[in-house]
Amino acid sequence: MGPTNGGIATPALDQETPGILQRVSEEGGGYTFARMAAAARDGDARAAEAAREMAWEQLHCGPWHSVLPIWRDAYSMACLHVAKHHFATGDLSETLKVLDLGLIMGGSLLKVDFECAVDKVMTLLQLRDNSNNVDDQETNLLFSSLDFNQAQVLQFLPTKSLSSKLIARRSGLSLEGFLCDYYLSGLPVIISDTMSHWPARARWNNLEYLKKVAGGRTVPVEVGKNYLCSEWKQELITFSQFLERIQSANTSAVPTYLAQHPLFDQASSLSEELYPHPETMLQNSSQVDLDDIDDTAFPNVRDLEFMDCILDEGEMLYIPPKWWHYVRSLTPSLSVSFWWSNSEEG
Repeated sequence: MGPTNGGIATPALDQETPGILQRVSEEGGGYTFARMAAAARDGDARAAEAAREMAWEQLHCGPWHSVLPIWRDAYSMACLHVAKHHFATGDLSETLKVLDLGLIMGGSLLKVDFECAVDKVMTLLQLRDNSNNVDDQETNLLFSSLDFNQAQVLQFLPTKSLSSKLIARRSGLSLEGFLCDYYLSGLPVIISDTMSHWPARARWNNLEYLKKVAGGRTVPVEVGKNYLCSEWKQELITFSQFLERIQSANTSAVPTYLAQHPLFDQASSLSEELYPHPETMLQNSSQVDLDDIDDTAFPNVRDLEFMDCILDEGEMLYIPPKWWHYVRSLTPSLSVSFWWSNSEEG
């Protein structure tokens, strides 16, 4: 693969470099990093990689909340230098990977440079891949309704599921109706027909489309049944690798979930039957495994009141604030979560 024309413009990096180097030296004791970063700015590829490794170590030296913010900006700086080197040699895939790592793990100070660089690399990758024309037709489905066996799927539901209160399902629900009947009342509701016009209804089930627009992007995933299990871990893989995993027919494989990268700062109201974890970081999570309830260890679960439902394709579920919830994917699927809060509550 030959070198690309031009380079990656980094106006924010050019402007912020002196301040970052000063702060990383004074606040983070990163004198060696500062020397390597200065050499990287002069075109030393090995120095750029060494600086990135130094910053990476600082990001993993303890709990995430204890990492000095300047090291996140330092990592962003090093990633941009490394990405510029890969771009100059024509290695667009590696360039994109380094840029994604900078976006995921780095600070926000240089974000504009990353976004512009990603746009440029993605444009070049699509130009090189013009031989594969992808439209919105479901010619190569990621998930097929023919694979759905309702009787088999229902066997995977938790104990007592669908035998208690069912969540209301509303069609043609107006904003006024939602606010009056559910939002102000603090009740959940399934809204069944508000996504029919979303292009994602077709495009997100088109395997070639997904690979084209995001296949080479690096994303954080969670591997394991849930983050409370001992085998749970996080990985950084490409989106194409993630698609391959969820398409796998190996039912014994450990589940892989595409995760965003949020930092939780939530105060939850407790109900005793759910046995929340005593640890601070897990107080919004229950110790009870609803797939295999141990009612000897957690006897109050027997009297737990709950509402449940099964979401069909194209439906959305509103969950009121501070409601405990348990979600299980009965079939391979793609979904989106939107979180918001009352601005007056912070």
